[in-house]
Amino acid sequence: MKLDFDVNNSIEKIKKSSMYFHTFINKSSLAAGVLVLKPGEEDTQAPHDTDEVYYVISGDGFLKIKEKNYKVSKDKLFFVAKDVKHHFHGNKKELKVLYFFGGSDT
Repeated sequence: MKLDFDVNNSIEKIKKSSMYFHTFINKSSLAAGVLVLKPGEEDTQAPHDTDEVYYVISGDGFLKIKEKNYKVSKDKLFFVAKDVKHHFHGNKKELKVLYFFGGSDT
């Protein structure tokens, strides 16, 4: 199993695809990846069946969790419990976020 990862490689894969995220670790106990949203691009994710953590690498905007908006900025970290509705929105700059799931990304 690969043990080291270059997030910039995942960002390049995203830019060459029609997806806005790339999962680079996908095990039964943990998944990790990066998402990149262009300014104004829609985040279409649905609630997940595991807890999640998001770490903002760069960008701006908001993360809506349930009905509350949280301001997104560099170096902020967010926890989203499993099955909770959430999405990023309102970014005026490119948004780059690392994500971690407490299980596989299915």
